[in-house]
Amino acid sequence: MRWVCEERSDGRARPEPSWNSGNPKHRISKDLESMEVVSAREPHAAAKTGPVVHLDAVTVIYGANRALKGVSARFEGGAVGLLGPNGAGKSTMLKALLGFIKPSEGRMTVLGLDVAERPMEIRARIGYMPESDAHIPGMNAVSFVAYCGQLAGLPAVDAMQRAHEVLYYVGLGEARYRNIETYSTGMKQRIKLAQALVHDPDLLFLDEPTNGMDPKGRDEMLELIRDLGHNKNVNLILSSHLLPDVEFTCDDVIVMDKGQVVAQGPIAELKGPGGRVFELRIKGNLPAFLDVLRQAGMEATSTDEDVMRVFVPATAGAVDGAANSALPLFALAARHGVQVRHLRPSVPTLEDVFAKAVGHE
Repeated sequence: MRWVCEERSDGRARPEPSWNSGNPKHRISKDLESMEVVSAREPHAAAKTGPVVHLDAVTVIYGANRALKGVSARFEGGAVGLLGPNGAGKSTMLKALLGFIKPSEGRMTVLGLDVAERPMEIRARIGYMPESDAHIPGMNAVSFVAYCGQLAGLPAVDAMQRAHEVLYYVGLGEARYRNIETYSTGMKQRIKLAQALVHDPDLLFLDEPTNGMDPKGRDEMLELIRDLGHNKNVNLILSSHLLPDVEFTCDDVIVMDKGQVVAQGPIAELKGPGGRVFELRIKGNLPAFLDVLRQAGMEATSTDEDVMRVFVPATAGAVDGAANSALPLFALAARHGVQVRHLRPSVPTLEDVFAKAVGHE
């Protein structure tokens, strides 16, 4: 790690400031290429002895509502997406894994530690970026992040040094002395990521990290998450209802709906093989033809501009030896008096996996 002093007007270098001074007059610039935001580690070393997170038949009940219903899941090392619509139980799962919520049934382990027996030890090794803001009024960014580092067990001087490092990493280096209450929504999302990284955790929980961000800020946040998971080899769980966010940043995914896991595994494997996806536009009764396709065992969803995405299983496409062909689509269209106006093979996406697993458009 190397910090570069700015030159004064007389050409002489300014002395480096004390780390815990928090003085906004000490404007220092960072040599970003030498920055080590997380400690050097082997590629996803924590996963060598098993999953980083394991849930076995976990049930969480709020009054009469079963937020998690006998959930069993394995989060392997690396970047794993926790995907599902709002209300699917994603945030409840993360809070249960942190020991904030006690499940009615089941067992959970994080980094090989039992959540019921060693919750404080687990929290010390996890960086948690919550969905809701949790800032302290009246504090500037560097003081807040350093305070979070001290809460995680870092000495005051080390916590302040780490605060500077992670704030530069997330893009808040020039704004680190500003009061957090003056930050935009996107900047507040970045500082939540910074406080989750300050103590160099073994595992990150990121709950809806792009909430409220504009398109440019969202892309930059996703690039940071991808860099953490793929270049810095940080184990992370990204909880989101946004399919593109998970597909861009993660290698594996666990899909949830209505408090249950409906699919899990490597994204590449879940997207195929086993069939073919086509983009289809017809002239005729679109809703009726969607029903026809589903009755024929195909997964069909309508998109914008009257275009359908149709997943043709390998068994349905095996007509006259032409596996994964479009022949079943043409046959169904002719049988029901529908004219095919546009047909193009497409690449399966995580959206297809999600629609198939959840069972609705």
